[in-house]
Amino acid sequence: MSFNDWGAGRSAELPSKATNYAVELWHEYRIAIILSALLVLGLLRVYLHLTEKRQEPLVFSKIYAPEAKARPVEVAETKDEKSTPATSDEDTVEKKKTQLSNGPRRIKGELAKKTRGGGNSDELRKIQVLIFYSSLMASTDKIVRDFAKALQSPLGVNPEEPQDCPFLAPQTIDLAEADYDEYFISPPKIENTSGGGPVDLFYLFVLPSYNIDSINDSFLEHLRDTHHDFRIDTSPLSSILGYSVFGFGDREGWPTEEEGFCFQAKELDRWMAKLTGRKRAYPLGMGDWKRDGHARLSEWQLGLVDTLQLLEQTGGLGEGVAGSGDAVESDDEGDADDDDDDDGEVVFEEAPTSKVSKSKGSGGLEDLEDLGRIMELSRADGPGQQKAAPIAIDFTTDGKLTEGKVKSRKSPIALVKEMVPKGSPTYNSLTKQGYQIVGSHSGVKICRWTKSSLRGRGSCYKYSFYGINSHQCMETTPSLSCSNKCVFCWRHGTNPVGTTWRWVVDPPKLIFDGVREGHYKKIKMMRGVPGVRAERFAEAMRIRHCALSLVGEPIFYPHINEFLGMLHGERISSFLVCNAQHPDELAALQHVTQLYVSIDASNRESLRRIDRPLHRDFWERFQRCLEILRERRFRQRTVFRLTLVKGFNVEDEAEGYADLVEKGLPCFIEVKGVTYCGTSTSAGAGLTMANVPFYQEVCDFVLALEAALKKRGLVYGIAAEHAHSCCILLASERFRVGGKWHTLIDYERFFELLEERGPDGDFTPEEYMGAETPEWATWGNGGFDPRDQRVDRKGRPIEAA
Repeated sequence: MSFNDWGAGRSAELPSKATNYAVELWHEYRIAIILSALLVLGLLRVYLHLTEKRQEPLVFSKIYAPEAKARPVEVAETKDEKSTPATSDEDTVEKKKTQLSNGPRRIKGELAKKTRGGGNSDELRKIQVLIFYSSLMASTDKIVRDFAKALQSPLGVNPEEPQDCPFLAPQTIDLAEADYDEYFISPPKIENTSGGGPVDLFYLFVLPSYNIDSINDSFLEHLRDTHHDFRIDTSPLSSILGYSVFGFGDREGWPTEEEGFCFQAKELDRWMAKLTGRKRAYPLGMGDWKRDGHARLSEWQLGLVDTLQLLEQTGGLGEGVAGSGDAVESDDEGDADDDDDDDGEVVFEEAPTSKVSKSKGSGGLEDLEDLGRIMELSRADGPGQQKAAPIAIDFTTDGKLTEGKVKSRKSPIALVKEMVPKGSPTYNSLTKQGYQIVGSHSGVKICRWTKSSLRGRGSCYKYSFYGINSHQCMETTPSLSCSNKCVFCWRHGTNPVGTTWRWVVDPPKLIFDGVREGHYKKIKMMRGVPGVRAERFAEAMRIRHCALSLVGEPIFYPHINEFLGMLHGERISSFLVCNAQHPDELAALQHVTQLYVSIDASNRESLRRIDRPLHRDFWERFQRCLEILRERRFRQRTVFRLTLVKGFNVEDEAEGYADLVEKGLPCFIEVKGVTYCGTSTSAGAGLTMANVPFYQEVCDFVLALEAALKKRGLVYGIAAEHAHSCCILLASERFRVGGKWHTLIDYERFFELLEERGPDGDFTPEEYMGAETPEWATWGNGGFDPRDQRVDRKGRPIEAA
């Protein structure tokens, strides 16, 4: 090998060895090398941060400063600004406004207040009512245009000064000319021509129903396709404020609603509930072209205006019944209105699941006869504390107080407490059950028959027997306390009990105003419930009847006569139910439209087992009340209310009840089977579903009672029935005229007699006897109003047998 060849080989071998040596070093010291590099980079970063020149912060850092709310955003000066000469304050302000308009928006250090539609509070938002309609013969077109003009005045629309009114002039849109995608895929953007904030939309529909192909069919198909289109949100119109539908129909062409009267309007109402996310603002209205169309439209308009005004004031549709507008359950009564409802009937209910504190001073559910111990335990400061409870006056005595001193022993200044203090376990339990507590001892609640009547699904037995419109009936009580602990009480012991009135007494005016306001509030909550009839909803906003039978003992209230006078002054009929344990109060009671006495047993032992009265002389009190009713039978309409509980007061007691009827001689006898809903307290009393009589058993008992009465020479007959409530009415032959029963009441005549002769005046029940009992309500015909539709608990129609 030559020298050159050896040198070339040697030079090629050196890089290879160097490379291998470097790789070995890297594998051996790579961790140390990496950590060292990171340390050097970190030190370099710190050095640069400490030595860099401080610069003026950017505007974006200032807009989030805490003091940004108190001063305008500062904008960094530019070289041109520094070189410009001094300017006036006005020029400076104008320049800053220009800079701010070009720069980022000022951020305030607080949440913006929300108003209707989600806008800021400083924006004057407008409401645009859009009225959609369809018409084949141009008649609907004229009606809708007149309707739109009629809306302007009550809404305060002023075309000359539109900026001062929150409502824009209503617009009418013919569905034959409308672009469905523009209005029903997503709400359109309406320009506010009068200036101010954005515009919120409210949809109204006036839709005649046709039995031929029309624009309605394509429109409803579009709504259905929109809802089922997976590419579109299931509630694309949820941003509008609300909607309502009015339908025209022809009852000659469609004799009943089930056969098709206003069927397209009802279908539209259901689809709009789905597309808007349950924003039905007012119930569906319906009118007949040839009969009451214009009258029904006017009624619907009045209610609609109230809703729109409330919407403008509050920004929302208000509180509604839970689940009332569920689009999927538009025809389903569901759980929205049936949970924890009573209907003025004796029922068993589920005990509340809420936990009640058992600690001292919690205001538990003890019997209030032990007033001394409970008052000590229930003081706000606890037992043994120095600070005393506030002094209240016992208004239940007859004496009068002078300034600063007591006039007599009959009017002491007593340490009394409220019957149902706000926040107490009793208060919480009753409110959870749907009561609205008024004052400290009164309550009001809307019963399920009121809800049912509003939806055209049947009224209670008092409508069939006496002509009471259930949707115009208020169920209330001026006293939540009772002197019995009935085994079938549907309040399962949550209401207070006592033998004498030992609580603060609220004035009658406070109670009357409170229960009326509470009832109307609960009626308004039904506004968005599917199936509510607009005409009945409008009627429901005028109370005509008051059932003083909610819970407790109404006659226990010391000022019951004054309260009744306020009802009658508003021409509201009164139906008062008492438990025959307060004969003195019963004797002092003035005229009521109809006076009930609960007759729950035919003998002393049975009454003790069922009613569990607190008075030791309960049977003597019971007998005295029957004597008082006998004396009043020619001055008032009196009713015996028999509640049948199998195993307690049904078997072999018809003869005993006949003896009680012979003693009291009431005008009417209502016989009703107890309704069972399940409750722990009733189970503790030995009650189960087996204690609920079948309707046929109630019928058999009534027939046996009628025979027992005839055997005693008493002229009573079976006048009416309401099988839906398991209730049957026996009436005195005094109310049988010309072979026809007349159990209804002439309410207007009753009020006229009160005005003519006073609350203590003498007039007989026959003087305000009403019209003939309708044929469908008489014995053997079921008693269900043919105008309504019976449904099961899922809202499915029940076919007549």
